[in-house]
Amino acid sequence: MLPSQKKEAKKDTLLNHGVKILIQQGYHGTGLQEILDAASIPKGSFYNYFASKEDFGAAVIQHYIDPYIRQLSACLQQPEADALAAIVDYFDQLVSELEQNDYQGGCLLGNLMGEIGDTSEICQRSLQTAVERYRDLLQTGLARAQQQGTIRQDKSAKAMADLLVNTWQGAMLRSKIDKSSAPAKQCCQDLLGDYFRA
Repeated sequence: MLPSQKKEAKKDTLLNHGVKILIQQGYHGTGLQEILDAASIPKGSFYNYFASKEDFGAAVIQHYIDPYIRQLSACLQQPEADALAAIVDYFDQLVSELEQNDYQGGCLLGNLMGEIGDTSEICQRSLQTAVERYRDLLQTGLARAQQQGTIRQDKSAKAMADLLVNTWQGAMLRSKIDKSSAPAKQCCQDLLGDYFRA
């Protein structure tokens, strides 16, 4: 493995552990030493990858959202499914994962929005970027569903994507405290199964 590949692999290891620990303990409840110990990386090496804990937090946010972007993209690229069915399938997968994880952790974005969304400018910008990337992809899918005639035309795809993201975040928090997938399922049914329908 080339040195640059080793460095990227170690950075990925740090980010993977960062996602796991931040979901469990939050930003303020997590020390750098704990992440370094979990990743088996010496403390002095941390600054070869990130300038500060804030920079690390911002990178963790993007690292966390990337698989969700890929998962949603994969659903939307299925040629046999219409766009609305693909979005419904995607959220069904998320609800299933939520149940399999016994409602632990919730959504890292939602957790960090509440904890540091207005106190760390670097992390705030990263959260905004992550939410916008996610929203834009949902907007693309909803716009395609409008073209296919399955989604209402009197609301913009962007407005519906924003509403879906906002409602989903609230539903995830409720699912976490209620230890139930009912809020997440209600969000999907009320919006994708009813309000958004043509």
